[in-house]
Amino acid sequence: MKGRPLPAGGTIGAVAPSSPWDERSQVERGIRWWESKGYRVKLAENVWAQDDYVAGDPRGRARDIETMFADPEVDVVQVIGGGYGCSEVVPHLDLDVVAANPKPFVGYSDITVLHAAFRKHAGLVTFYGPGLMGVGSPERGDWSKDRELRALTDPAPIGDVPANPDDPFIGAIGSGRASGTLAGGCLWLIRETLATPWEVDLDGCILFFEDVHCPPWYVDGMLLQLRNAGKLDNVAGIAIGEFAKSEHWREQESWLRSRSLEDVFERHLAPLGVPIVFNLPLGHGKHLCTIPLSVQATVDADARTLTIDEPALEA
Repeated sequence: MKGRPLPAGGTIGAVAPSSPWDERSQVERGIRWWESKGYRVKLAENVWAQDDYVAGDPRGRARDIETMFADPEVDVVQVIGGGYGCSEVVPHLDLDVVAANPKPFVGYSDITVLHAAFRKHAGLVTFYGPGLMGVGSPERGDWSKDRELRALTDPAPIGDVPANPDDPFIGAIGSGRASGTLAGGCLWLIRETLATPWEVDLDGCILFFEDVHCPPWYVDGMLLQLRNAGKLDNVAGIAIGEFAKSEHWREQESWLRSRSLEDVFERHLAPLGVPIVFNLPLGHGKHLCTIPLSVQATVDADARTLTIDEPALEA
């Protein structure tokens, strides 16, 4: 299922399913950015709620998501940000409302859980990209913002994911090329779906993952759990985004600095015998290229590319 492109002068419905804002101006900056592009932002009822590190009661957060999907005025549903808390929202969410009102939905990081639930229940194509506070942040440059706008408005396939403008290196493990449905998100949250009704299904898929503050030994454990759960047995290919602030040299204990992230990728993923690319600008770094999930994509380890082959919007 695909939503329609964001029309000129359309409305963004903003929800807060994870962590709350720190300063109200963070939300206001996002509103002003959309307005500067000719769009309107409609805030959900509970978007200002705060309960320590989550954005209020999970039932209220779930109702806000349902309301924005059901609202005929709203063209795109965008989270205000990520953080923590989506996993406690999904059990309270009426996913039939989402399935009955397919719209582009955009967010990343903790929002991975909602991407997984929407795909599992409705087969909805969603977008892994900055939230409302992200597009308003002065630290998130035009490179990322322009790509999100293009992804939400242009029904043509995105094509090749560009290299990071500050670090054009894209690495590869293995060789060859493979195509499949693109699925995944933040590695920590992919693992968090295991043994839930919205557990991620990766068979025949191009697995995409990234993370932040996630040192090699964390990644080692998470990939090991996915392997032990059989989730990597039938992947067609793998695309790895940026692992921001996760370098092995950041660890204080010497024994935790003995294996790099690339060592971990090689150890767990090379034996799968599928094409793998890594260091794409997809994640928590300075640059984030918005990509659709649940569409056909191709990984080419020889050309070191990830290509989005299928339109993500209903023309």
